[in-house]
Amino acid sequence: MGPPARPTPSLLARRSWPEARRIGDILRTETVGGILLVAAAAVGLLWANSPWADGYRWLSDLKVGPAALHLDLTLHQWAADGLLAIFFFVAGLELKREFVAGDLRDPRRAALPVAAAVGGMAVPALLYTSINAAAGSEALVGWAIPTATDIAFALAVLAVISTHLPSALRTFLLTLAVVDDLLAITIIAVFYTDSLSWGPLALAAIPLGLFALLVQRRVRSWWLLLPLAVATWVLVHESGVHATVAGVLLGFAVPVIRRSPGPGPGLAEHFEHRFRPLSAGVAVPIFAFFAAGVTIGGAAEMGASLGDSVTLGIIVGLVVGKPVGVLGSTWLVQRFTRARLSDDLGWTDVLGLALLAGIGFTVSLLIGELAFGEGSTGDEHVKIGVLLGSLLSALLATVVLRMRNRRYRRICAEEERDTDADGVPDVYESDQGRA
Repeated sequence: MGPPARPTPSLLARRSWPEARRIGDILRTETVGGILLVAAAAVGLLWANSPWADGYRWLSDLKVGPAALHLDLTLHQWAADGLLAIFFFVAGLELKREFVAGDLRDPRRAALPVAAAVGGMAVPALLYTSINAAAGSEALVGWAIPTATDIAFALAVLAVISTHLPSALRTFLLTLAVVDDLLAITIIAVFYTDSLSWGPLALAAIPLGLFALLVQRRVRSWWLLLPLAVATWVLVHESGVHATVAGVLLGFAVPVIRRSPGPGPGLAEHFEHRFRPLSAGVAVPIFAFFAAGVTIGGAAEMGASLGDSVTLGIIVGLVVGKPVGVLGSTWLVQRFTRARLSDDLGWTDVLGLALLAGIGFTVSLLIGELAFGEGSTGDEHVKIGVLLGSLLSALLATVVLRMRNRRYRRICAEEERDTDADGVPDVYESDQGRA
């Protein structure tokens, strides 16, 4: 009698109940933050195009901070360099947790979200580059703008259209966004550092190392950790590397696994629980308020913006490149691993998520500012391209996902049914029994 046949690997399969519950908690926080982000961006856009636009520009250009430390920054710069460091700190925590204790520690499970994220960044970059090839290096510098996915904005769209994504799709969307954040911060650090001062960068290793030493000893005292985190941020900012990189490095330093076995969150999860509401509810919406304030002008000005290759490249990259990259990479993983989609899901569901991944707002706007310079003509075209591309992606995703919402409701009802009232839905107990 030969060895038992190996089970066919399944793509977008449901994960364990603790993982599904953790991701559900994260997505609820991000959904609220996404709604605040959309509202803040709308306020900034309306104010910048109102009779009181001078007040918006005055507030955006208001400088605060000590000049002796080269920190006399405008409020817009504080939002981009300072508040987004909190966003990337939370992203660093989530990244490390995924690599240490989440789906990304298993190469088989990591293959799909990693491939989807890479494809979802490569194809938009190639499309943008091909559209701007004739425009010269000044336009090509923005090649990375349409590569980012804004998970908060995407979740806000899901909340507005009231669709019920099954846990497998929610897990895939969040994990894809986590890998996307890692690739985005790598691009920012490598390709958008104009000048590098090695002295401050070397000195940044001292407070970063002390921070890492304390958190490895499970120290939680804010009066010890916060000054070290601020010192790391200041020195990275002074070095010429974008200061948000400091947030990711600090997040990577925090341990995930508890020192003593037993129930309860590790230090990374503890910090994530504390800082995610600050990131999603305060840091990102304030950045969106300042970043979205583009002056649209009349029909002639809008027509000129839409005719610009930078604007067109961003829109095509987000609306066409993202879904082609994500959907194509998912198909390739399925083709070469001989896996099959989960029985409850189909390629239409993957298409809906791929379209949703075309919502590239926060990080896309940040890369646009780094590429073309804050307030430049190119930056104005970037904002219009990102806003329109994200809006079109959201509308297309809404059409596809709403068509499947009845099926999603049925799957979600099955995933919530707990007939024995033991706190674990029946379907997760069945999955565990089969495993």
